[in-house]
Amino acid sequence: MLFRNEPSAAHLAAGQRAEDSALAFLQTQGMVLVERNYRCRGGEIDLIMRDGVKIVFVEVRYRSDQRFGGALASVGARKQARLVHAASHYLATKHIDRPARFDVAAVSPDQGRLAVQWIKDAFQTG
Repeated sequence: MLFRNEPSAAHLAAGQRAEDSALAFLQTQGMVLVERNYRCRGGEIDLIMRDGVKIVFVEVRYRSDQRFGGALASVGARKQARLVHAASHYLATKHIDRPARFDVAAVSPDQGRLAVQWIKDAFQTG
């Protein structure tokens, strides 16, 4: 029995494929994976990467249907706050003091493959 808001196995598999596609794309852009699926109380970060000296916190969003604004529209203020919280926790826990930014990798189906739209510096903190 599925509980309210509990993702199905198919939904989880689609999300994993989207995250894998986003990671592969970002690596072709010269970014280096630091950590995947960092979780803390109150937040989660899909991908933590390094772009030169910057730490990049990447939110991967998958939408198979654009009717509700697509993947980019789904990163609202509440989601941003959770990402900022998790990023702050990560930086403090790992004792990292370097520039950071928040990117969004919007993944959607496109003619039988997954297309990645990369938004650098998708939002600012404070």
